[in-house]
Amino acid sequence: MPRQRFIPRLQSRKQPLPFIDAEEAWFWYIRAQRARDEGIRFMADASDTMRPCDPDDLYRAVIGLAQRRVIDRRHLKVLASFGAQDRSPDARLPEQQQDRRLWDEAMDRLTTILKSKEIIL
Repeated sequence: MPRQRFIPRLQSRKQPLPFIDAEEAWFWYIRAQRARDEGIRFMADASDTMRPCDPDDLYRAVIGLAQRRVIDRRHLKVLASFGAQDRSPDARLPEQQQDRRLWDEAMDRLTTILKSKEIIL
């Protein structure tokens, strides 16, 4: 059996700064993913602000909610669509009221998970 090798993560001297809410964390994830898609390599310690997670942690949290059927395709579509626009749906606009309801539901479910992992305050 081949020997498993473990590569320790380098510990930063910076204190991780949790996100204010799930919405801020989601937009951070979207921006990190956009940067990856453009070929930029994500490094957790590269910015002035160190976060308590990797972007993949947010992805896994959302996908976990979908797999457990806590949120559905409509929620995922709204998260992706408005995340790409870097804004949340505006409930004042009649055509976005349904999207806002789905957004709020998804953010509520995501908040529960992110708080338990101390990713948000």
